[in-house]
Amino acid sequence: MQQFEGKPVRAFVVWEPVLPTDWFSPSTAILGKIPDRRAVQFWDRNRLISHSMGEHNGRGVVWDYIAVYPAGAVWKDRPTEALYQSGPVIRASGQARAVLAKALQEERQNP
Repeated sequence: MQQFEGKPVRAFVVWEPVLPTDWFSPSTAILGKIPDRRAVQFWDRNRLISHSMGEHNGRGVVWDYIAVYPAGAVWKDRPTEALYQSGPVIRASGQARAVLAKALQEERQNP
């Protein structure tokens, strides 16, 4: 997010129970790992987002995942098509930043 300071970027961070240590909502310290005011963080106790993205009966849990959506994207019955999606976040964040930078550049050129 720091790379895109002052840009029209919004991050939605969804925390969900996956590991044995995840059964409670994230602490203030955990939420503080993402201090950017453009980031909105949610606790998804029932993994509703993961289910909407393909998880069924505890199989195929969608977590440690990053996606870049175009400006104005709206989810309805299921997620809209992403410009980029991958995981784990630590490995995919570089490519996600590149895709986001390109999308912001294109939006600036074609308002």
